[in-house]
Amino acid sequence: MRLAERQQELDAALLDFRNLWHPQPFREIRPDWCEQWPALSDELLALPDDSVAFLNDDLPAALGLLTKHVPAVAAIAVLTELPTMPRQILAERAGHWAWEIPGRKREQIEAFAAAAGNTGQPVLDWCGGKGHLGRLLALTWQTSVHTLEIDAGLCESGSALAHRAGAAQEFVVADAMETASWPQSGQHAVALHACGELHRRLIQQGVAQSVGQFDVAPCCYYRGVAERYQPLSDGLQLSLSRDDTRLAVTETVTASPRETRQRDRAMAWKLGFDAWRRQVSGEAYRTFKPVPDIWMRAGFSEFLFKMAEREGLSLPSACVAHEFEARGWQRRHDLMRLSIVRHAFRRAIEVWLALDLAVYLEERGYAVSLGSFCDRHLTPRNLLISARRV
Repeated sequence: MRLAERQQELDAALLDFRNLWHPQPFREIRPDWCEQWPALSDELLALPDDSVAFLNDDLPAALGLLTKHVPAVAAIAVLTELPTMPRQILAERAGHWAWEIPGRKREQIEAFAAAAGNTGQPVLDWCGGKGHLGRLLALTWQTSVHTLEIDAGLCESGSALAHRAGAAQEFVVADAMETASWPQSGQHAVALHACGELHRRLIQQGVAQSVGQFDVAPCCYYRGVAERYQPLSDGLQLSLSRDDTRLAVTETVTASPRETRQRDRAMAWKLGFDAWRRQVSGEAYRTFKPVPDIWMRAGFSEFLFKMAEREGLSLPSACVAHEFEARGWQRRHDLMRLSIVRHAFRRAIEVWLALDLAVYLEERGYAVSLGSFCDRHLTPRNLLISARRV
C-alpha cells in the first residue's frame, strides 16, 4: 500500500473511532463509550491484574479484545502494520568506538546504522549529543560527519571520543531551532530520537536546502506542539490535540519493578487528590502542575495537604486522608483497565504522525520508505523514515 493511500485510510479510521481513543479516563471517570459499549466496559473492569499488565503492553492483543466488541476496529491493525526496514551487516569494529554508551542505547544505534543506507554523501548528525551515532557512521561508512548539538559540553566530550576512535567527525555547537546554516544541500541527514519540533525542523529545513537523504527516527511528537498538532502534509481531516500526540509515546518497555511501584503510587495519589478536589469544589477534572518527587516520599495525608495548599483550596482534615487514598487506588484500578481501549490506538496515532512526515517528503520529490529499524524491546520508538531525493 502506498504511503499516501495508507495515510488517508488511517486518517479516516482514526476519525471514525475518535470517541474511543480521545477521552482520557484520568480526566473522565467513565468515558462516554462505556455507555455505548457496556459489555466492553464490564469485561475490562473485571480483568485480573496480570491481564491488565499484558493488554497494556501488547497492543495487538488489546486491539483484539476491542475488536470483539467493535469489529470495525480490525482495520486499525492492518493500517498500522509496517515492514521491517532492510538492514546491512555492519563491519565488525573494536569495542572502543562505543565508549560511554549504555548497552541498550548501543544496540539502538547499531540497528539504526544498519537500516540507514549509505549513499556516500557527507553526513549531518542532527541533535546528536556526544555524537555516538555520528561516530559509528563515520567509522563504518568512512565518510565525514558533522554532529550538530546545542550543548557545548556534550560537543567537547564527543569531540574527544571521536579523536580517540579516529573518526572523521566534527562538532557544531548550534541551536537546531535557530540555525540557518544547517542542514546543507547534498547532505545525508540522520536523527535518532530527535524530539518533536526538532525532527520537524530538520525535515522542513532539509527540504528547503535540498538535503540528499534523510534517515529519521522521530520521538516525543508532542514537544513543540501548542494546542493542536499542525500537519506538514496535505489533505488530512483528523485534528490532534497536544495530549493526543502524547498518547503516541506513552508506551514503555524499560521500567524496573521499583519504578513501576513508584509510578503506580504516584498515579493513585494524584487520583485521590483529584477525587477530593472534585468533592470539595464541585468541579470536574482540572489540570494541575507537575508534582515534586519529594512530595511522594512521605504519607498520603501530607501529600494531600501540600496539594490543597498549592492549588489554593481549603485545607483537608487529617481524617479524610485514608478515605481518599483508598478512592485513589480504586480509581487507579479502574483507570488501568479502561485505558486499555485508549492505549490500543497508541501505535495508530504514532504511525499517523510518522506518515505525516513521510508523505510531506513524498509531496516534495523524495522517494520514501517507512518501517521499523529494531524490535520494540530495544525501544518502542522504532519507526524509521528513510527518504532519498529523486
